[in-house]
Amino acid sequence: MKLQFKHQKFQADAAAAVCKVFNGQPKLTPTYIVDKGVLQDRQLTMDDNETLTGYNNKKILLSDNQVLENLQKVQRENQLEPSKHLEGKFNLTVEMETGVGKTYTYIKTMFELNKLYGWSKFIVVVPSVAIREGIYKSFQVTQEHFSLDYNKKARFFIYNSKDLTKVEQFASDSGINVMIINSQAFNARGKDARRIYMELDDFQSRRPIDVIAATNPIMIIDEPQSVEGKATKEKLKEFNPLMTLRYSATHKKDSIYNMIYRLDALEAYNKRLVKRIAVKGISVSGTTGTDSYLYLERINLSGDKPPTASLGFEKKGKNKVRRITRHVREGDNLFDLSDGLEQYKGFTIARISGLDNSVEFTNGIIIYAGEVVGEVNEEHLRRIQIRETIQSHLEKERDLFYKGIKVLSLFFIDEVAKYKQYDEAGQEMNGIYGDIFEEEYESILNEWQIQFGEDDYLNYVNKIDASKTHKGYFSIDKKSNQFKESKINNRKESTSDDEDAYDLIMKDKERLLDMKEPVRFIFSHSALREGWDNPNVFQICTLKQSSSDVRKRQEVGRGLRLSVNNVGERMDATILGEDVHTVNTLTVVANESYEDFTKSLQSEIAAVVADRPREVTYDLFENKVIKDENGLNEQVVDRKLAMKITNGLIRNDYLNDSNELTETYYSDVKNGELKVAEELAPYTYEIVGILDSIYDPNAMKPENARDNNVEAKVDETKLQMEEFKALWNKINHKSAYVVNFDTDELISKSINELDRKLRVSKIYFKIDAGEMESIKSKESLEAGEDFKKTSSDDKEVDSMVNANVKYDLIGQIVEQTELTRHNVSQILRGIAKTTFDQFKMNPEEFIIKCSNLINEQKATVIIEHISYNKLDESYTTDIFTEPTLKGKLEVNAMKTNKHLYDHLIYDSTNERKFAESLDSKENVAVYIKLPNGFYINTPVGKYNPDWAIAFEEGTVKHIYFVAETKGSMSSMDIRKVEKLKEHCAKEHFKKISDNTVKYDIISNFDELLNFVNSN
Repeated sequence: MKLQFKHQKFQADAAAAVCKVFNGQPKLTPTYIVDKGVLQDRQLTMDDNETLTGYNNKKILLSDNQVLENLQKVQRENQLEPSKHLEGKFNLTVEMETGVGKTYTYIKTMFELNKLYGWSKFIVVVPSVAIREGIYKSFQVTQEHFSLDYNKKARFFIYNSKDLTKVEQFASDSGINVMIINSQAFNARGKDARRIYMELDDFQSRRPIDVIAATNPIMIIDEPQSVEGKATKEKLKEFNPLMTLRYSATHKKDSIYNMIYRLDALEAYNKRLVKRIAVKGISVSGTTGTDSYLYLERINLSGDKPPTASLGFEKKGKNKVRRITRHVREGDNLFDLSDGLEQYKGFTIARISGLDNSVEFTNGIIIYAGEVVGEVNEEHLRRIQIRETIQSHLEKERDLFYKGIKVLSLFFIDEVAKYKQYDEAGQEMNGIYGDIFEEEYESILNEWQIQFGEDDYLNYVNKIDASKTHKGYFSIDKKSNQFKESKINNRKESTSDDEDAYDLIMKDKERLLDMKEPVRFIFSHSALREGWDNPNVFQICTLKQSSSDVRKRQEVGRGLRLSVNNVGERMDATILGEDVHTVNTLTVVANESYEDFTKSLQSEIAAVVADRPREVTYDLFENKVIKDENGLNEQVVDRKLAMKITNGLIRNDYLNDSNELTETYYSDVKNGELKVAEELAPYTYEIVGILDSIYDPNAMKPENARDNNVEAKVDETKLQMEEFKALWNKINHKSAYVVNFDTDELISKSINELDRKLRVSKIYFKIDAGEMESIKSKESLEAGEDFKKTSSDDKEVDSMVNANVKYDLIGQIVEQTELTRHNVSQILRGIAKTTFDQFKMNPEEFIIKCSNLINEQKATVIIEHISYNKLDESYTTDIFTEPTLKGKLEVNAMKTNKHLYDHLIYDSTNERKFAESLDSKENVAVYIKLPNGFYINTPVGKYNPDWAIAFEEGTVKHIYFVAETKGSMSSMDIRKVEKLKEHCAKEHFKKISDNTVKYDIISNFDELLNFVNSN
């Protein structure tokens, strides 16, 4: 398998944020000779006759004031508090949540800095071997991707004090060069670490640190909170960095220098860039007053059958009492099921409830899902965790098998011997966890065989032997070739520096993603937590005693990355749309209650986003930059406009008395029904974006995995209904589109639109003058508090284009519009001189707005000229049975009467209300919430309509209807292309059904009925 990479806006935005800080810096060719004078200028020392050959990063020629102006503009664009001064000179901070592609982002940033300014020397500093190996792997797997984007490759290597030829090459090569180094290599006390500061005979009597420092490298610090201790900060100065870029998900608050881009845990989750977290908590709640052991694993609900429970209890065997798990029903007597064990007298099941996931017995005792009562020791608890992990794994695997997505589960343990042991002859044998795993795995598979019978998925699973499907990744003793305990070199981070353990993990990354590889369950040492970075980890189970120093975010971090399919394609919003989290859910099997785990995780997230505002006030909006939906017009929000926005929120019941956002607000945003003043409508997306910065304690609350107790199943009787068959035969055909438009027409329309609408903001420099009144203290002097402003003036800048900066104007517009260079050139030559002259005032804004206006015209032309052709290929009813739809009754699931499935899993209250109306109307025969597998191809991607409805004959004019209920405003891109998708859908259904299927966007059943009756 080869991992595929795509261009994602947030990664491009983060890279652009760094680059924009240096707008105006000329692109300079690096100098070949790094001589004594250069070194002396950098306050380094060397012998009089010595010279070093190599290339260096050219100095930043902008003044500090110019850099600060650029910095503040970037910060305002990214809704961040502008810096009052350059903190730590050229130090920039980027915050990115674990799992969103932080390494990819800073690799892209390297290429962009090289492209714009010619800088080519980079050092990546990391806190541990684990992260170092992961980054090196990232450079390897992205090499081809970036070489296609930039038509050049980066040379990268891991610093090794015993192989200094690579340091020599780093300095002497003129291309992009990256050195990856862990902080211990220059900050530890060992002999090898000291070599970087020694004059070495095998390095021409030079010090490696001098050669590196002479290149004036750009330093990237990965996880600075773990790298930058007091001593390390001083050591880092010896590398003589041109600038320092810091990347982390959890920066220390006192070490954030000039934050320019932020994508924290809350925003990453809201944008569906990481997996949703679900928790299976296991709580031991004392005894039931007897010695009876009970464990309620789950409640099982079905639309046409009474509920059942998966219950663990003890059963008398021939030689001993053993613990088993069985499906039980109301009326079952545990005394009988246990073969007469006395402790279960009186334990007859009186009630099984899916609403609160509980079982009540006739003796009054109630047990809840995930709860263990009676006698239980640590081994029993670990067995339950292992069983629950296997159960969750198989459920997820069954869902994703037909999508070609490999599912992995990860167990963290704290002692190798519990998983694997060796006899006197050195032969490998299972430890206690290995034995428990194989016993429970085979037990669950036997149950599944009875429950589901033969299908493709179970045939696949049954070919994999239990002993072959789990594997351990630990350090290896080179003498005996046996697993060993990992050495903990970093006590603070609880990570190991055993290179052989990480080498094995990283080397097998792609192979583990291949469904032909039998390994699906991985046991790893808890000390290796940072080394795991496989996107298809869907279950994490920690088989160790929880300790206060192990943080929940650290436990879940290895499984947050979005999954990939069997061709290496990432399963993100571009493929799954709003259903990213339907596929991408990480289940944590915790050895504590759901409530305890969730509380700890949320408190950690709250600490990380502590500086997010908690309430909505005028200050939240004031001085923020907002752009209209086309990105063409922007304005800085003044106090008056901030008050107008906030008062509108109050009038529409979006704020409560504590200035907190209400459920009405969140519901209207989700349903695409947010109410704003008419003149603010074009800025709705930006207003929602600012409000997204409000800390919502429930936004990332993990779901209780046991709450997904409803599995929607196809109602076979509805599949056989004549009305359904007629509907399905009308809508199941596939189509292909053709766009035949006149390029000259697009060029002409674009020229007219640019001359009519293109308005680029002028750039002003603020000139303040002041004088010192008195010096109150050293601190007040440094803070500038002793100066009084005497005058202030704004000067318009005639041109922002530096003669030394080369802009590929045509190329950048080509990249954003996907037109040819010839066509873009014709458009730019055709616009008025006054329009084109705006390029000099603000080149970056000119490119963005010009591209947006051309894209608008492109969409208009496509709408006017697109046509669809019916294909012989069609969808089968298999698309209704392959994905497993799960939900929580009365939370996001409801029983239905006329839906194709016995339950509806809904995404919003709007969908639920619409379905309730369809269910209650006599003239509706059958309806379907169309699955993701049903889609229409359009020029802007796959489009999945919401509903298909068949009406009863005779009650209304008989037509078939496909509906799209109003959707979410979570993506500006969706808003821009909504009309195009709507038009494409209408043309598609018109063509495949000879105009007998109607399509429209509606918000409720009354609108639907009006449309039906008017047609």
